[in-house]
Amino acid sequence: MSSIVNRASSASLPNFLAWRALGFRTICSGRLGFAPSVPDSPVSAGTKILESFKEEFEVGSRVVSFETGKIARFANGSVVLGMDETKVLSTVTCAKTDSPRDFLPLTVDYQEKQYAQGLIPNTYMRREGAPKERELLCGRLIDRPIRPLFPTGFYHEVQIMASVLSSDGKQDPDILAANASSAALMLSDVPWGGPIGVIRIGRICGQFVVNPTMDELSSSDLNLIYACTRDKTMMIDVQSREISEKDLAAALRLAHPEAVKYLDPQIRLAEKAGKQKKEYKLSMLSDKTLEKVADLAATRIESVFTDPSYGKFERGEALDNIGKDVRKVFEEEGDQESLSILPKAVDTVRKKVVRSRMISDGFRVDGRHVDEVRPIYCESHYLPALHGSALFSRGDTQVLCTVTLGAPAEAQSLDSLVGPPKKRFMLHYSFPPYCTNEVGKRGGLNRREVGHGTLAEKALLAVLPPEEAFPYTIRINSEVMSSDGSTSMASVCGGSMALMDAGIPLRAHVAGVSVGLITDVDPSSGEIKDYRIVTDILGLEDHLGDMDFKIAGTRDGVTAIQLDIKPAGIPLDIVCESLENAREARLQILDHMERNINSPRGQDGAYSPRLATLKYSNDSLRTLIGPMGVLKRKIEVETGARLSIDNGTLTIVAKNQDVMEKAQEQVDFIIGRELVVGGVYKGTVSSIKEYGAFVEFPGGQQGLLHMSELSHEPVSKVSDVLDIGQCITTMCIETDVRGNIKLSRKALLPKPKRKPASDAGKDPVMKESSTVYIENSSVGEIVASMPSIVTPLQKSRLSVPAVVIRTAVECNEAEKSSPVNDNDKPRRAATSKPDRKPKSTASKLIATQKEEEALESIAPEETSAECGEILKQDGKLKSVSPKNNSTASNLVSFSKAKKSTMKENLSENKAEESASVSTRKLKIGTEMTATVDHVRALGLVLDLGGEIRGMYIFQGDKDKFKKGDTLRVKCTSFNTKGVPVMALVDEEGEE
Repeated sequence: MSSIVNRASSASLPNFLAWRALGFRTICSGRLGFAPSVPDSPVSAGTKILESFKEEFEVGSRVVSFETGKIARFANGSVVLGMDETKVLSTVTCAKTDSPRDFLPLTVDYQEKQYAQGLIPNTYMRREGAPKERELLCGRLIDRPIRPLFPTGFYHEVQIMASVLSSDGKQDPDILAANASSAALMLSDVPWGGPIGVIRIGRICGQFVVNPTMDELSSSDLNLIYACTRDKTMMIDVQSREISEKDLAAALRLAHPEAVKYLDPQIRLAEKAGKQKKEYKLSMLSDKTLEKVADLAATRIESVFTDPSYGKFERGEALDNIGKDVRKVFEEEGDQESLSILPKAVDTVRKKVVRSRMISDGFRVDGRHVDEVRPIYCESHYLPALHGSALFSRGDTQVLCTVTLGAPAEAQSLDSLVGPPKKRFMLHYSFPPYCTNEVGKRGGLNRREVGHGTLAEKALLAVLPPEEAFPYTIRINSEVMSSDGSTSMASVCGGSMALMDAGIPLRAHVAGVSVGLITDVDPSSGEIKDYRIVTDILGLEDHLGDMDFKIAGTRDGVTAIQLDIKPAGIPLDIVCESLENAREARLQILDHMERNINSPRGQDGAYSPRLATLKYSNDSLRTLIGPMGVLKRKIEVETGARLSIDNGTLTIVAKNQDVMEKAQEQVDFIIGRELVVGGVYKGTVSSIKEYGAFVEFPGGQQGLLHMSELSHEPVSKVSDVLDIGQCITTMCIETDVRGNIKLSRKALLPKPKRKPASDAGKDPVMKESSTVYIENSSVGEIVASMPSIVTPLQKSRLSVPAVVIRTAVECNEAEKSSPVNDNDKPRRAATSKPDRKPKSTASKLIATQKEEEALESIAPEETSAECGEILKQDGKLKSVSPKNNSTASNLVSFSKAKKSTMKENLSENKAEESASVSTRKLKIGTEMTATVDHVRALGLVLDLGGEIRGMYIFQGDKDKFKKGDTLRVKCTSFNTKGVPVMALVDEEGEE
């Protein structure tokens, strides 16, 4: 760093070439002046010195300052308004040329640049682009209260630019920009009837707060922006959570005196640094031209407006014909001056005729009374293939609203200085040219469309469920099909019905209506002599009237308001009176909406969207995303679902249940699913043990299915129920801290029905026991009660089978609880452990041999004891053996006969084993004939029959096999995926 300073000092200019040596001072305000030779000497005459003016005052609990003269001095007017650490610059310029026009070309641009928060834009060019929605809305917020205060006939182009210089995130700059623009107009030479004051009011826990911060506003149920002059209201903008009309009126009456506090500082600043107002040419209508147009057209115009049979376009065509006839008269007279202002003159005459008739008679152009609502038609579920849709018509105004639900990641990102970073609810309003029977061009963002859509969005936002209960991203498209006034309020009604149709649990329906105002003003004093509040205004009444007061809400209160006026303010009392008229009309509209749909539809249709939220580890989610997000995008393309990942949570959104299942299957195949206790999952049997089976799930997770959890009935061997590679459905019943998972199959099976107690004597059910206990004391009694002739023993009459299988735990418990001494118990014959890997004998044959050996090891006395009655006392099994020798001999002969029959069946079972392989699951040691299906590099793919495929690994003999060869093979093992591994029978015999 020191080297840089040294180089800078060495490269400095000589003293005689320095700025101060030449007598120049620094550049300020774009001008170069001479500096005095002595720093402390007074400034010489003619030198322009930088001079600034400042006004500070307090509003609410915060200090506000107006400052001018320091920056942007070439503009007609420039003011920097500061509150805390937030500063906003507003400038006003006016075009010097005067082009002929019949409207005021006022442009208001509001801009938020990222440097105001010390950030670089996150764009490719690293600079701000086209205006964002918030910037357009803030520009409209400044335009609406300022425009009516320009003098009538002032049609010079004016541009107001508001820029945020710095933002601390505590205050919303929109209110500061509006007040700064008012002060800049006061300082400029542009004629304007201000100043105005703009204030924001919130309500927290029932208490009104003036100029709330952004943190306070997040917990407020009211966001009221109020603009006014000293005695009249200019603009109102409200977003609330069902505030009552009474509380809203109280908030308006509190906001007015607080907004007036901004007026005097602007007047004092204008007296110090303001410019002299310049005289601009005003385009005024001559009284002579107005009188002549009135004589020619007033009667015909009144006849059109008094005929309610005219529709919108019929009425417009009749008025155009009247204008053409008046133009012909002026053309014949050659009055070119009147011809240039003729359209404005005809429109002024129309306005006078309509307004005078409504004030005097109380009837409107379509024959309705001033408080009457147009006919309403509602239809929900208009487009069944969409998530939600509704068609709403009020008179000739018709709107089609559709609802689309998406993933949380599809929420709109808001790149603004203040406010939330994302928005999960969006309402996009579209006003195509065909809705007014016109030819036009569709462009980009339109200020009017953005403003109307945001108003309807704010109205519906108050009744939406919280994000925790309904995590979808919601988008409403409002397409105006035909327009004849108040399309934004029709969008509110149609949007509310479409949300209900989509199954979204709204708290209540929201309806909106537009209220107008017709006044009779004294031209000398400007005071209102008479007025009429008009409910549900037409497009023509909006054009010819003084007010467009849009109010939306539920039965319980107001959710959104937008007030625009045309005169230079209206009294606040009239505004408060209009609230009650709007409430009565809103209740009528809600009745029609609730008759069509009054509760959310169930999300069980074929087109109902589905949302699933799954928890995974970050490593698993990284696996799912894949390199550069390839795997995630592949799932989205193949299934049509949307996947969003955020902080260990995977959210899947699908348009129907089929798409959801496909997406979940692919996700499970890649990373599996976290097994939760009580969840039901599909898996594949990977291995079978003596105590149970291990089930593998997609993603590599494994769980233990113990043999006691296989079925409600006792299971003697796991392999009798399950096979390797079998797909089963199980329930997770337990997990521990080590990650071990215990599964159950019987939890998903229906429980067997118990037999009634009355049938217990007919078919007694006894507990199984692996040990037969003999009690001699009751033998005589049982034998004496037996019949003299003993019939051959039937299998169905045996209470206990010849071989009883029990678990080791049950045996230990039985031995502990048995009253028989250890010395009296028969000792188990020593048997050798069976080989764990049998080579040529199937598991079924092993079980048969074991049963045969058990029959041979049982003594005749024990066999004859099976015929005795089994008594169950206190959970202990007791058996008695009879002393009748004839009975014992019969039982022994029956046992020998049974053994011989089982031996004869051994050879038959062995022959049937290989013949039925194609129709049952393979077992280790099974021999069969297979066909070569494919020859691979490392081995063969064998067709085992019954759609079963096996594999054979080459042992250096790859050249002698061809596709279609028939081989004699034997199953030796199974791989981890359950595919049987085969070996050639001939090769194994040679080995």
